[in-house]
Amino acid sequence: MFKGRKIAVVMPAYNAEKTISKTYQEVVNEKIVDVIIIVDDASKDNTVPISKELADDGEVKTVLHVHEKNVGYGGNQKSCYKLALAQGSDIIIMVHPDYQYTPKLIPAMAGMIVNGLYDCVLASRILGKAALKGGMPFWKYMVNQFLTKMENLILGAYLSEYHTGYRAFSRKLLENISLEHNSSGFLFDNEIIAQILWSGYSIGEISCPTNYFPEASVINLYDSFVYGIGCFKVALLYRLSKMRIIKSKLFSSKE
Repeated sequence: MFKGRKIAVVMPAYNAEKTISKTYQEVVNEKIVDVIIIVDDASKDNTVPISKELADDGEVKTVLHVHEKNVGYGGNQKSCYKLALAQGSDIIIMVHPDYQYTPKLIPAMAGMIVNGLYDCVLASRILGKAALKGGMPFWKYMVNQFLTKMENLILGAYLSEYHTGYRAFSRKLLENISLEHNSSGFLFDNEIIAQILWSGYSIGEISCPTNYFPEASVINLYDSFVYGIGCFKVALLYRLSKMRIIKSKLFSSKE
């Protein structure tokens, strides 16, 4: 199925010393990944030396890029996708190195893109009630669902969630969506989905089990509130731009 298609897994890392090795090994175990790209966002722990050891093992080509200063989660993703495209990747899958999402879905997600059904695949924690089974706090689940329902209403989409960090993209999609004006923070995840919808690319979803534990990256309450307000703003910018009432840099053609 994947013959002639180069598959890259990008791992935006920050203080992931306790989980990155396990995540990396499971990515390798899937046997279809051609290159793994780790971008460290100026971690304060041992993520970088551990990543260097992983890159040197030789089992799968691994590219390690280290930011000299912290540029944020969104800024990290911008580096990830730029490096993946530079490697000639046809399918780019983001897997968080905190082991909250299982890498075992990589073949299924890549397959949904290879067969031409979708340009983007989101691994949903909501389908099959995987989020609550995996330990997502109930308040976080309710906020997730409230935001998703409002975003579906404003954006005119039918996704089960917009906030998963496990997602796959075709090369064509990433080459034709402009990311330079996107947030360098958590809002990046929401903005890129809105841009995908704006550009008319197709989005598929797959049910994903998830794990919540102390080492997993979890956004705090204050940042969650700021993120939620930002999601509404993105949705409103999208709708007003569609109505040609305003122009937004987020929803402009890539030059």
